[in-house]
Amino acid sequence: MARWVLAACLALAACGTTEPTPPPPSPPPSKVEAPRPTPAPAPASDPWTLPEGASAWLLEPAKATEPAPPVFKAKFETTKGDFVVQVKSEGAPKGAARFYNLVQIGFYDQAGFFRAVDGFMVQFGISGYPAVSAKWRDAVIQDDPVKGSNKRGTVTFATSGANSRTTQIFINLVDNANLDALGFAPFGEVVEGMDVVDKLYKGYGEGAPRGRGPHQGRLQTGGNSYLKAEFPELDYVNRVSIVP
Repeated sequence: MARWVLAACLALAACGTTEPTPPPPSPPPSKVEAPRPTPAPAPASDPWTLPEGASAWLLEPAKATEPAPPVFKAKFETTKGDFVVQVKSEGAPKGAARFYNLVQIGFYDQAGFFRAVDGFMVQFGISGYPAVSAKWRDAVIQDDPVKGSNKRGTVTFATSGANSRTTQIFINLVDNANLDALGFAPFGEVVEGMDVVDKLYKGYGEGAPRGRGPHQGRLQTGGNSYLKAEFPELDYVNRVSIVP
């Protein structure tokens, strides 16, 4: 069983082709002063063109390094409704800071929930714009110690191994304590709207090549144009913002 879990964890891990990802369940058993799109429109037919008013820092990961507040909330406005994530930075300070900066520059705006597996988790965080994905693919952060468990509603960065976190995150739909020992450090928790998260479209299941859902490599290069053409039922983040 241990060998199967490790193989699943690494199967979609190679940067430049696919992004870090948590393994599926066992078989049956810092303040950024930058303009933000308000809101960013869906990608045009040319997925490489950023929307007018988008933050220039979307293409400059090295500048998005402000420390996160000790406690903050991020409101996600999605195609299924709204939910709120609360982050306590002490739980995973490096992950919290990366998430805070990504929200501030509008990275998650228009991102698709491309990997949604019923009874497991919902994953997102590949930009709808390939030009942005290309800049962030290697912008890794160091690991945080795993201080909390991946219980239902917690929010965690995807990872393929040591010090490999970039932009992808997932929301646990159930208690996934098996991920704790694999280095998946939760940094936040859905405190409002978990019913909305539960309603996000899961009909495509696991991503390609193991399942019939989107292929992460093709999403990296094709952006939302790829998702909308081949997976029309997917849900999306419309906008994320820091709220009181």
